[in-house]
Amino acid sequence: MSRLTIGHAAKLSGVGVETIRFYERQKLIEQPPKPSSGYRRYPPETVRKVRFIRRAKEIGFSLREIRELLGFYFDTQISCEEVQQRTKVKIADMDDRISALKKMKTTLQALVDECGNRDGACPILEALAESPKQEHKA
Repeated sequence: MSRLTIGHAAKLSGVGVETIRFYERQKLIEQPPKPSSGYRRYPPETVRKVRFIRRAKEIGFSLREIRELLGFYFDTQISCEEVQQRTKVKIADMDDRISALKKMKTTLQALVDECGNRDGACPILEALAESPKQEHKA
């Protein structure tokens, strides 16, 4: 496969042209130099990197984490165990976020349920207008 225009690289990667430009600005992929002809040409490796980025985003990695993973992918010295350990940390972080989301959902559901049992002021709006509870440190 020869070098590709940005449009062709985007199509093969399953993303839009603006996504490739965004990844360039984020330093996830390199922007090829602009020749005198005016059209940048991307190496086939760009398609592989963009697909990697897209898949990593789909399973929850942040752009910062993806930048690190890309470095690992192209570093033959990195061990699978190191990548596995970082992925375990990511899973633990996801578990924490899921727990927090479940608590938020429970709170919202309780407010919705209270709406059906009340006339007058909306309990959801009242709860949002209340001052947050202060945590006291011992």
